[in-house]
This record gives sequence, structure tokens and C-alpha cells, in this order.
Amino acid sequence: MDPTSVPAEAVAAAHDMSFIGLFLQADPIVKSVMILLVVASLACWTVVFEKIVRLSAAKRQAKAFDAMVRSEGTIDTGQKGIAGHVVKAGLDAWRDQDPSESRAERRERIERAMKGALSLEVKRLQGGLPLLATSGSTAPFVGLFGTVWGIMNSFSSIAKSQDTSLAVVAPGIAEALFATAIGLVVAIPAVMAYNKLSGDVARVQSSFVSCISVLGNRLARDRGPHARAAAAE
Repeated sequence: MDPTSVPAEAVAAAHDMSFIGLFLQADPIVKSVMILLVVASLACWTVVFEKIVRLSAAKRQAKAFDAMVRSEGTIDTGQKGIAGHVVKAGLDAWRDQDPSESRAERRERIERAMKGALSLEVKRLQGGLPLLATSGSTAPFVGLFGTVWGIMNSFSSIAKSQDTSLAVVAPGIAEALFATAIGLVVAIPAVMAYNKLSGDVARVQSSFVSCISVLGNRLARDRGPHARAAAAE
């Protein structure tokens, strides 16, 4: 039997229109695009969950650091995580005193050391966020490429079968549009997560910076008992 004589309904029935069926029956290029997008989605969700855990810990550390600084008590050298690195940097700078420097210069130097330590920790918190930004901006276009390629194949099928029936081209077009759908499924959560997590990182950084100013002022004072007690530990 001539393939061109097969009824359009039979052609449509031969295609599985489920998500798995659309993937398995897709053109190799379109299928590769789908796989790439799924891998990108998995990588993005891995970053999201990892950042949620790390930012939760960072927020707790910021609250503990704020409570310690505002208490005007002995500086706690047992702080963990970001707070611990900031306190250590501040005390190291405090110990390295120059008798000729003014209090303002000493304060600036101590704050600069603590902010430098904070910047390193913030960069670690930001790790992975560029992946979310890149996925959010490029995934729709990657999916669109798969769609364009699939539609090109559908038009090729029309030319070969010389049948313009929707039943003939619908399966190919559905496979093509499925690639765009996957791209959007990757991009939308990635963009939302990037905006939310970036804002959380900025808030954590801002909280530490405001406390660093207070702690820097305390450490820049004359060698009082609180600073000596912390430096001796």
C-alpha cells in the first residue's frame, strides 16, 4: 500500500499524544532539546533547595550576630558560619593595632576587614544563582529552537504526503510545541527563584553590614574590657 494513501485518522491514531509519547516520538534534535531542558530543570531545583537550606542558616546566624552586637556584652568568638568569620576578621584586625592611627582610622580598618570577610561569604551564598538566571533567560529560546525544528519537520511531512489535513501535521506540531512548554516550565520557576533568593542574600548581607558598623565602633574604642576579653580567647 502506498503510504500516501493511508487515511489521516490512521496516521493520527498511530501517534501517542501523552507527554511520554510525544517525547519518544519526537525528532532526535527535538528530543535532545527536551533532555537538555529537563537536565537544566533538575540542576535549577537542586540549586534552589540547596540555597533554601543555606539561607535559612545564614538568617539564623545574622539574628545571632545582631543580638550579640546589640547586647553590648562580651564579644562571642564562638559564633558559627558567616558570623564566626566576620567576628574573627574583626578581632584579628583589632589585635593588629598601630599606636599612631586615630580611632577613626582604626575603626575603618576593622570594618574593612569584617566587610571583606562578609563579601567572601556572600559570594559563596550567591554560588549557583547565575545558573538560575541563565536558565530563566535562555530556556524559552532553547525550547523555541526545538519548536521551530519540529514545525520544519511537520512541513516536510506535508510536502512528502501531499496531505494538508490537520491530523497529519498535528502530531509533529504537538511534539514541537511540547519543547516550548518544557522551556517555559524550566524558565518560570528559575526566574522566580532567582529573584527571591537574590533578595534574601541581599537582606542577609544588609543585616550583617549594619551590625558590622556597630561592632567596628566598639572595637575601635580604647582597649576596654570587652575587647580584651574577646581578644584573649
